[in-house]
Amino acid sequence: MAEPPRSGGVRRSRRHQRRCEIQLQNPCRYPEAGARRLRPWLSPLIEELAPAAGSFAVRFVSDREIRRLNARFRRRDRTTDVLSFPADLAAAAAGGEAVAPEPGDPGRSRFREPPHLGDVVISVPAARRQARRLGHGVGVELRVLLLHGVLHCLGYDHETDDGTMDRLERRLRRRFIDRSPGSEANRGIPRAPRGE
Repeated sequence: MAEPPRSGGVRRSRRHQRRCEIQLQNPCRYPEAGARRLRPWLSPLIEELAPAAGSFAVRFVSDREIRRLNARFRRRDRTTDVLSFPADLAAAAAGGEAVAPEPGDPGRSRFREPPHLGDVVISVPAARRQARRLGHGVGVELRVLLLHGVLHCLGYDHETDDGTMDRLERRLRRRFIDRSPGSEANRGIPRAPRGE
């Protein structure tokens, strides 16, 4: 799988630029998972990695809920930190929007709805435990899990790709997490590697 562009992705003029609709659901009202904290960080990440994505959804849940989903969809009856449900992989990653003209419609192309990138589910209690174990804030851990989930939605799989996803994730963490406002890197606190 080709890696996302390093230089900022696809450039569009302001007139033709559209943003990905990001839905953040927090039914348990976890304070660390507030949309005001995460959307400003998540929007540029998705714009760069999946410029054609029209929508993306995240749901922050309890351990019990993620365990139920993990058992149902992965047949693993245990709590996990993040689950990803990819959607329109090729279209979201490639940036293509135009649909070929239909017969009888010479020379014109139609535009379809921008593709849905996918859905990510994150256990906030698991993020809290991991953040405590790794010595950084819960907000940083939520960003790590979001990045991990986005990469899975783009088709990367660390269990089968001989390290491609892990290398890309490390590079993107340096760019989008370690340098983001409020991260431990900006306060001089060393960042521990995430253990999986």
